[in-house]
Formats: sequence, C-alpha cells, structure tokens
Amino acid sequence: MKATLPQPRVFEFYFQDVDTLVQVEDGDETVVIRATRHSFSERRKAFFIRQLAAEGFIPHSCQWLSAQAAPSSPGVRWLVDFSWLELPKAALAEARRFMVRLLAGAALLWLALMLAVMLH
Repeated sequence: MKATLPQPRVFEFYFQDVDTLVQVEDGDETVVIRATRHSFSERRKAFFIRQLAAEGFIPHSCQWLSAQAAPSSPGVRWLVDFSWLELPKAALAEARRFMVRLLAGAALLWLALMLAVMLH
C-alpha cells in the first residue's frame, strides 16, 4: 500500500495598491506566506493573516499568531521571495517570436535607410 502525503493548499493573491503578489501555502503545521516585495507593514501582515483565517484559507488557530514567529515554531512564516513565480512557456515563446520579428524589422528598416542615404 502506498502512503501519499497530503499536498499543501496553495492560494495566490494580488494587492494592486502595493503591486505585490502573495502566495499562501497552508501546510501541515506551518502556514508560509511568500510576498514578491517587502511592502506590508507589521499591522497589515497581522490583518491579512486574520482575514485569511476568518475566510477559511488557513486554520483559525493561526489567527492570533505573529507574522514574525520563530522559523522553528509552528505557525505563520512570512517571506519575501519571488522564486515561486513562473512564466508560462507559451508566453515566453510568443514574446521571443515578437522580439525576433521586431529586431529583424528594425534591421531591415535601418538597412533601407542606409541604402537611401548612400544613393542620394
């Protein structure tokens, strides 16, 4: 019989006023909150954690824990980390095709302008 470990629940939020993406990962013992920027005050972090608990994204036991809890203790860990962001491969390929066309068109335009200058 294979034992499967429960996968952590992951939620993503965007805060437009501070241009920050936040990923909330609800694990077994610890809730890890990753923000792309250091744009949250301690008060706003505490409010966000309380709101997450009130809406059922994280356990209610985390509602009154500090966002600055020690890394070894269970609770909430707040990290500034953008390594979890990944661009879709299709978007990267489309951007690459666009840039190749743009640079090729600019090179052709430059050559045509240089030719026009040399012929006059």
